[in-house]
Amino acid sequence: MGSRLRAFWLRISDGIAIQQLWSQLHGEARASYRLYSKDVDLKRAQGEKQAQRSKRIISGLFWAMVSKLSPARRVLFIIALILIVFPGFDLHYREAEVQLPNFAFVAAIVLIVLLALELGDRVTMKRDLEIAKEIQTWLMPTAPPKVAGLEMAFATRPANTVAGDYYDAFLRTNADGSIKPDASLLFAVADVAGKSVPAALLMATLQASLRTLAGICTNMLELVERWNRYCCDQNVGGQRFTTAFLAELNPLTRQLCYVNAGHNWPVLRRAAGQLERLETGGVPLGLLRNARYECGQVTLAPGDVLLVFTDGLVEAEDHNEREYGETRMLATLNAYSNRSATEVLQGLMRSADQFVGTAPQHDDITCLLLRIA
Repeated sequence: MGSRLRAFWLRISDGIAIQQLWSQLHGEARASYRLYSKDVDLKRAQGEKQAQRSKRIISGLFWAMVSKLSPARRVLFIIALILIVFPGFDLHYREAEVQLPNFAFVAAIVLIVLLALELGDRVTMKRDLEIAKEIQTWLMPTAPPKVAGLEMAFATRPANTVAGDYYDAFLRTNADGSIKPDASLLFAVADVAGKSVPAALLMATLQASLRTLAGICTNMLELVERWNRYCCDQNVGGQRFTTAFLAELNPLTRQLCYVNAGHNWPVLRRAAGQLERLETGGVPLGLLRNARYECGQVTLAPGDVLLVFTDGLVEAEDHNEREYGETRMLATLNAYSNRSATEVLQGLMRSADQFVGTAPQHDDITCLLLRIA
């Protein structure tokens, strides 16, 4: 009997420790609360008593949850709730007696059917999202281009199955698609406003447009301005702007020409330990069709490390809603500065993971790291 119970427990828990299960449940509960509370006014109205406020919030959360169901399932859910509290009773009329049973068992069956329907939808959606994730993986490079005297590493971690973050790195090509012997390295990190499927779809179009424009435009400013106009054409409703950092490195002179379009300021750590922030550029892509941008320039030297990241890294939160922050990021960067690009990036991601612990990830995280050997 004991072995059967252990086998049953392992089957339903996947062998995860109780503390981990509780942390997972706690994280999922917080995520669900954030979802449903968006539809509820949590502020206390003037003159409203605490009991009234609590009742209003509970009622609001309940209806916010119910409204996520389809109309047919909504009706079935309400019927199940009524049946749960229906006590069952006896009716006596003259000599006739009718006994109405307690319908709690029937309600439980209805709720299980509802759960099965919702799980069916979730499994179907998850399968589609996994396919989308695989396609998205194909769009981004799995290995950096080989450039003499240069190390590059990148990592991305979506908050959901698919991400709105984007990174790319490739060598400039000729008009016929061939690569010049002294081809410059073009790389970019971008963050589409929002998360999940809508942001991921726009991210895919950004990747295709950048690759196309890179073969047409001869200089950085022309490339960014045409990329911005493309983003404006795709930004229907004005809600899908994109922050981006785009740079071009001449491998012979090690001169880096860059444009920061409203993105988090990348960190350039010099070999001697000085820190520089690359902030020259302009507004995020997709906001102003005729926006003008500035191009910044820096010359890299052996031992220099450039870190480009999205806000998901510095804004990663632990269970107490404390942010990882730039202070911890910079301390980690300094601690690993003499390592290879891959080791620096692994140390950075490991540091963020240790800080966050088992708290759920609420935003996509993407990092691109470049090191001059």
